[in-house]
Amino acid sequence: MRTLVHLSDLHFGKVDDQLLAPLRTLVESIAPDVVVVSGDLTQRAKSEEFEAARAYLDTLPGPQIIVPGNHDISLYNVFRRFLQPLTRYKRYITDDLEPTYFDDEIAVLGINTARSLTFKDGRVNQEQVASMRKAFDGVAPSVTRVVVTHHPFDLPHTEDDKDLVDRAPMAMRAFAEVGVDVLLAGHLHLSHAGNTADRYKISDFAALVVQAGTATSTRARGEVNSFNVIRIDGERNEVDRYGWDVLGKQFAKLQTEVFMRSANVWSAHNEGMMAAGI
Repeated sequence: MRTLVHLSDLHFGKVDDQLLAPLRTLVESIAPDVVVVSGDLTQRAKSEEFEAARAYLDTLPGPQIIVPGNHDISLYNVFRRFLQPLTRYKRYITDDLEPTYFDDEIAVLGINTARSLTFKDGRVNQEQVASMRKAFDGVAPSVTRVVVTHHPFDLPHTEDDKDLVDRAPMAMRAFAEVGVDVLLAGHLHLSHAGNTADRYKISDFAALVVQAGTATSTRARGEVNSFNVIRIDGERNEVDRYGWDVLGKQFAKLQTEVFMRSANVWSAHNEGMMAAGI
């Protein structure tokens, strides 16, 4: 079994500082095999925000798979936005925009969906899909394939389709062909877990989609600050959602959902259970 901690939308520059130490302590106690951060490390892509994000990431366990979000590209500096969009991200966080972690049970790949030409939306292109194919080429069928992006490939039907990553259908067809199992994303400060079967009618394929809320931002958008823990065990995945307990001043488990794989289709299993509310 492998354990992933899935953080997203940290937004240093608009961080609730009281959450940082309890989050770090809990993540350390979980002892994940990989820490995933699905974008928006900063609020306005300022050097001091990246420095703060880097300092905090250095206190968390490794290895870490990190991808940028739209907030990690300068918003108001036009020169930096269009000619040097991820220079500061590369300087302070990582210059690897396609980070990977592979072992004998999981293959985790990050894809950058942040773009200069749009303020909020994201995009995946054919070159990135080709690179994904190459990265997963030769990975054993028993290994669970995980793709990490900032912008989501799927959302609950209550949300606006325009928030999906651009060219998602093209990428989803490729994901089906290489057998991608899990899609991790952030962006909307919304927690969600489900599969892609309703939105993408691909024969004998449905990936598990896990959406993270914001772990530390003051811009929670109606949800408590939260993060996910994904426990991957062959054909069974367990998704735990942890949320901030305002009274207890700690993160507590809110919900556990279980998903099972049959061939290349992941679906919810009725073992899933709701933990005590906070």
